[in-house]
Amino acid sequence: MACVLEAPLRMSVLSEVTASSRHYVDRLFDLDPQKVLQGVIDMKNAVIGNNKQKANLIVLGAVPRLLYLLQQETSSTELRTECAVVLGSLAMGTENNVKSLLDCHIIPALLQGLLSPDLKFIEACLRCLRTIFISPVTPEDLLYTDTSVISHLMALLSRSRYTQEYICQIFSHCCKGPDHQTILFNHGAVQNIAHLLVSTSYKVRMQALKCFSVLAFENPQVSMTLVNVSVDGELLPQIFVKMLQRDKPIEMQLTSAKCLAYRTTLRVSLAFLSIIEVDLEDSSLTSMCRAGAIRTDDPCIVLKTLPCLVRMCSKDRLLEERVEGAETLAYLIETDVELQRMASITDHLIVMLADYFKYPSSVSAITDIKRLDHDLKHAHELRQAAFKLYASLGANDEDIRKKIIETENMMDRIVNGLSESSIKVRLAAVRCLHSLSRSVQQLRTSFQDHAVWKPLMKVLQNAPNEILVVASSTLCNLLLEFSPSKEPILESGAIELLCSLTQSENLALRVNGIWALMHIDHIMSTHGKQIMQAVTLILEGEHNIEVKEQTLCILANIADGTTAKELIMTNDDILQKIKYYMSHSNAKLQLAAMFCISNLIWNEEEGSQERQDKLRDMGIVDILHKLSQSSDPNLCDKAKTALQQYLA
Repeated sequence: MACVLEAPLRMSVLSEVTASSRHYVDRLFDLDPQKVLQGVIDMKNAVIGNNKQKANLIVLGAVPRLLYLLQQETSSTELRTECAVVLGSLAMGTENNVKSLLDCHIIPALLQGLLSPDLKFIEACLRCLRTIFISPVTPEDLLYTDTSVISHLMALLSRSRYTQEYICQIFSHCCKGPDHQTILFNHGAVQNIAHLLVSTSYKVRMQALKCFSVLAFENPQVSMTLVNVSVDGELLPQIFVKMLQRDKPIEMQLTSAKCLAYRTTLRVSLAFLSIIEVDLEDSSLTSMCRAGAIRTDDPCIVLKTLPCLVRMCSKDRLLEERVEGAETLAYLIETDVELQRMASITDHLIVMLADYFKYPSSVSAITDIKRLDHDLKHAHELRQAAFKLYASLGANDEDIRKKIIETENMMDRIVNGLSESSIKVRLAAVRCLHSLSRSVQQLRTSFQDHAVWKPLMKVLQNAPNEILVVASSTLCNLLLEFSPSKEPILESGAIELLCSLTQSENLALRVNGIWALMHIDHIMSTHGKQIMQAVTLILEGEHNIEVKEQTLCILANIADGTTAKELIMTNDDILQKIKYYMSHSNAKLQLAAMFCISNLIWNEEEGSQERQDKLRDMGIVDILHKLSQSSDPNLCDKAKTALQQYLA
């Protein structure tokens, strides 16, 4: 009998809710402006904290009417303000609510409202805009369709602490990448926001701080400007350091640490970190430059920022803080050997990070579904952050790598991470594996003991390009002559896979595929045409210096093969490119091209006389004579050595 009554009862309740919602919408169309205002106020009170009511009102068409009233000049300022407040409340519901508001073109209406002289109405519009822009479903570019909007927002910063808080929050959420950074910077973001760091309002200070953390991220122009800006006689870095103090809220400590850590980074592709013998500090094969506005040995980095971030990784911090702390620290130390060594011995960080993999301790013990979702989400984020930080810690130092691998069940955790459901965790695990694979000792021991190559090959079979780039870089290391994994990898079909990478549209994958194919004569005899085609495309393309340098080094390796030399010598297009790069304005490219020539003309190898004669006819000897007078000692020495091959 209960089952028979249940459905009509639910229908009755639903009808009442719908009728109630309809009543709110109907009142928006009353002819009496005062009744309309009261109806909007009642609607505001009804939707607070009630997502079902918000959804009902949206379905019943409340949004277009509210936007109409908000934009009408005949509407009173009070009514327009209340409409903006209700729309903001609707936006605080689900993502579908925000999508519905965007479909009704709410952003242009609110931006138009910012032209009003009434401050309360402006604040209500900004509050609603803030709520919409912080939603993940809102495209950030909507803020930049008209640059006059940015100028107007900058002007509104001085109106009140609420305009400051909301506008800074909008900027920090909508600044995604160099294009957005440039627009904000060119509109005076640094100068307009700097003084807000000393506001009496904590919320304003925090939002201003967050703005600077996104503006300075990998941006040399902003970073160099920040260090020279002062507020009340204090430079911004000094203000950031003060905000790192332990008596400040954790959120403030973390964000100020980001501002100091996010100096500009000029990275080369992970592909170029793959060869173990490369000395990352001074090798001509790998160019890594962290042209920071603040030196990495500056006391504010060494004594303040780094220790602060390590503290954020400890057990007593909130899960979100531990994730953010580890990821920011990973970024800070990523390319600096001394910071890596310092971090590794601070507060037992390497052991501390092992706890990131122990959460949640027992899924079965969690009965609350919401808590379970929360904990599982953070479990993924913790593992991702730990892998990232381990990757940065072990990037250069053999002793650190050894400590990482000796950490409790570390190799098992990495192997498991390679098959995680979360793409971000898989990518971080591959990065960690790649970092550790630079160790010759570990390749011969831990990597072999755990047969790491097997899950790595599975990753390479079907993965997004972002993961493929790092995984193929790791494979390069596992295929080096002294690696015990080389033979089983080749037997598992790696050659076909690597040859397919050389045809990829992704430049880093092409380079990695060619790098990995280092057993030269056999590979070139079977796949030489495809490899040479890939090399030609890279050398002809509009790529940066580092990419072309690495490609020429690959060509030099090919030129070292006994029979592979002929593939170069019979390819006039390639020979002309080598000649061109020997006379290039960049010394690194010249030197890389010289390695090719040296391997081709080495007189102890069969056929050297014929190769020397052909290259002489092309004018290579004349270029060598010029380079032997170069002011660059490396070029000079290499040219003289090559000339001696002609004289021998």
